[in-house]
Amino acid sequence: MWSKLTELRWKAFPFIVLTAIAAVGVQRYCGIHAQDPTPAAPKLMVGRSKVMTKYGIVAASQPLAALAGTHILERGGNAIDAAIAANAVMGLVEPYYNGIGGDLFVTYYEAKTKKLYGLNAGGWAPSGFTPAYLRSKGVTRGISGAFSVTVPGAVKGWEMMRARFGTLPMSDLLQSAIFYADDGFPVTDVIADEWSAPAQVRKLAADPGSTQTFLFNGKGPNAGQIVKNPDLANTFRLIAAKGPAGFYEGKTADAILSVLNAKGNTMTAADLKDYQPEWVEPISTTYRGWTVYELPPNTQGIAALMMLNMMEQYPITEYGLTSTKAMHVMIESKKLAYADMLRYVADPKFATVPVLPMLSKETGKSRAALINPAKAACTVEPSKFAGLTESGGGDTIYLSVIDQDGNIVSLIQSLYSAFGSGITAPGTGVMLHNRGGLFTMEDGHPNQIAPRKRPLHTIIPAFMEKGDVKIGFGIMGGFNQAQAHAQFVSDVVDFGLDVQQALEVGRFTKGSFTGCDVDVESLVPDATRKALQAMGHIVRTIPPRSGTFGYGQDVMSDGTGVHYAGSEPRHDGAAIPQQPRIK
Repeated sequence: MWSKLTELRWKAFPFIVLTAIAAVGVQRYCGIHAQDPTPAAPKLMVGRSKVMTKYGIVAASQPLAALAGTHILERGGNAIDAAIAANAVMGLVEPYYNGIGGDLFVTYYEAKTKKLYGLNAGGWAPSGFTPAYLRSKGVTRGISGAFSVTVPGAVKGWEMMRARFGTLPMSDLLQSAIFYADDGFPVTDVIADEWSAPAQVRKLAADPGSTQTFLFNGKGPNAGQIVKNPDLANTFRLIAAKGPAGFYEGKTADAILSVLNAKGNTMTAADLKDYQPEWVEPISTTYRGWTVYELPPNTQGIAALMMLNMMEQYPITEYGLTSTKAMHVMIESKKLAYADMLRYVADPKFATVPVLPMLSKETGKSRAALINPAKAACTVEPSKFAGLTESGGGDTIYLSVIDQDGNIVSLIQSLYSAFGSGITAPGTGVMLHNRGGLFTMEDGHPNQIAPRKRPLHTIIPAFMEKGDVKIGFGIMGGFNQAQAHAQFVSDVVDFGLDVQQALEVGRFTKGSFTGCDVDVESLVPDATRKALQAMGHIVRTIPPRSGTFGYGQDVMSDGTGVHYAGSEPRHDGAAIPQQPRIK
């Protein structure tokens, strides 16, 4: 029913958008630049206005989570405090995408010092996870199930954020999550659809703890159904009372180790207790006067920056928003950047990653010169990343926060695949992630699995600035992320779109790492999609709300004291402003 209504809606949508353009002017939606010889106005998904306030804003893909964050701001907390509170609720209300059984990455802009910080809370592989051990268990290529579970980094990541920059105790920050876990919450539309998908139900049904926690009479929840997770509420209480020890030691740790060890995972109590996230220096490039930041390897963020270095060699503004020429350059840049990223990115503690050569402008120029402006390339430098599922998907949440003082948190948190490993630690309400699935078994590859090594990571929080303008942004979705980030930057820089419009423009994503196939959102004009097909791209047209193109949020400060935010219209979320204290 929903798909039929959606199809009818999008068939009618061009007429709605053209009417809006006539009313408010072409410049707002399409920029002032010429399109391809046959102009085609890009369709906006909704046409929401950006949120504006002098105070703080939390943008998240579920309103209860955003509201939990703004509640913390209203109690005097800062952006770091609010981000932790919002993330805790996200792990409850959107459990197939994220949760404390997964990893966490953060970019934090401190307004008073104008410094940018990066936090890598990606967990490491268990002791004993050698290629030889896994091969003895029949793992020869793809790493899945219990063998894909690495140490979850999120909870220690929260504590590192809070201890260095936060203002409130963890007990305050987890109050909303504990309340909703005990009292229940209504499942929103998009989340209900994903949770109840047949593939997810089968995955959950294969594990007793997951069945008990996340299925209801053998099914996922319907939209509007009230769901509780009292076991997770108790786990949150342990964390609130004991800090990270409430997760990495004691009852919760024992439950995690018990279920994993029974399935052959060699994780030890020391693996959990010893793990520590780390503060890292963000990497960056410039793009037409802006500076764009990502987190360094072991994340894929470098691929977004490499794409921008290639895109900068072309007059994309002249080509036009969602034009054939612009999208062709971006798609081809993606192929080249990802080929290098998959070949070289790994845990820098275990492998030498050539970050500076990969980010150099000369490399960008030489790689851009390989792009044929008239034809799609079906092969570029081949990847040797054995065992990787070639998919643009991935189950992750992204949220962003700005507080009254202009501090910005760009936060991403994930289980990787939908419901991660599918394994729930009994009595904890905690779904364990499967980030180890991003290791390779290939001998000699820099990303080959090893004890206490971190895998290549897809999740990346981003930040961009020019003068007084600061934007924290992110778009989740597995290997969709770096390519979506580059598109977002282009929308803002090349076409002057605001932080809401840049989330609404039609996107492409290329999930595979070889070939000419590319998924293009139906919001992109028909003429563009047909022209791309004529250039050799194998175009698959996908409707919005499919999840294919990821979900994003963003916040912005322009230095005037006014703060802005946008929220992904393809999801259930919202950007919710802080209510100031009124005497």
